[in-house]
Amino acid sequence: MAKLVKGMVYLPLILLAALICFPIFFAISGVVMSNWELKEYLGPVLGGMDGMASWSLFPKSPTLQSLIEVLMDSPQFFVMFWNSIKISLCILAGQTLFGVPAAWGLARFSFPGRNAVLTLYIVLMLMPFQVLMLPQYLVLNGAGLLDTHWAVILPAVFSTFPVFIMYRFFSSIPEEILEAARIDGAGSLRIFLHVGIPLGAAGIVSSGILGFLESWNMIEQPMTFLKTKSLWPLSLFLPEIGLADVGVGFAAAILMLVPALLIFLSGQEYLEQGIAAAALKG
Repeated sequence: MAKLVKGMVYLPLILLAALICFPIFFAISGVVMSNWELKEYLGPVLGGMDGMASWSLFPKSPTLQSLIEVLMDSPQFFVMFWNSIKISLCILAGQTLFGVPAAWGLARFSFPGRNAVLTLYIVLMLMPFQVLMLPQYLVLNGAGLLDTHWAVILPAVFSTFPVFIMYRFFSSIPEEILEAARIDGAGSLRIFLHVGIPLGAAGIVSSGILGFLESWNMIEQPMTFLKTKSLWPLSLFLPEIGLADVGVGFAAAILMLVPALLIFLSGQEYLEQGIAAAALKG
């Protein structure tokens, strides 16, 4: 009876997990479907055909044609893939270089206007891209950076979101530890490098994971600031997909998911620690 009750408790969670994972199963089944089967299912939606759209998680004639076509016969895919890698890694490096010292300074130093700066960070963090799009466009245009990767990288490097995440970790470090380091003769820089960064590593990694996922999947920023298609990241490869090559779209979506999934799984433990620590601090 106890096992039955326990199973009933977990049943809603299992159903919710299945619902969340359904888009992934949907994409995987689309990868191994033949083109005629995809047209039959999605023609009413993407091709203007009569009837109702339908779907099956089990293909009638499984094939890897779409995956092979992306990997062997789509040079544009690899150009956009490496553009995404370049943009994401540059954003991640910039957020680490500038965000970690900024978060440490806000968390461990008292100065006039500190609360106002924190409030400003929160306000900017809550603003959607549509609000900041025009000011960013004007600044980038004035600097001559439009239609370059820097137009996407620089605004993301100085995003307030990673600073806010790391700030919560640095502010949770006990003051007694820092005071002990000062007594031992450590200066501010040494405390930051040898005490703050190691103890705040979970926050830094958590910020890095979330920053990578955000930059890897960004769509609006490159659509606004990049006009040359050879500069586009992989996230803009999918909007060009139509009914004729919908199988290629499914294959590209799965391949695009792989780096983000690997990054998430490699830092999942740190990310969980980060979420828990932020919740406890809040």
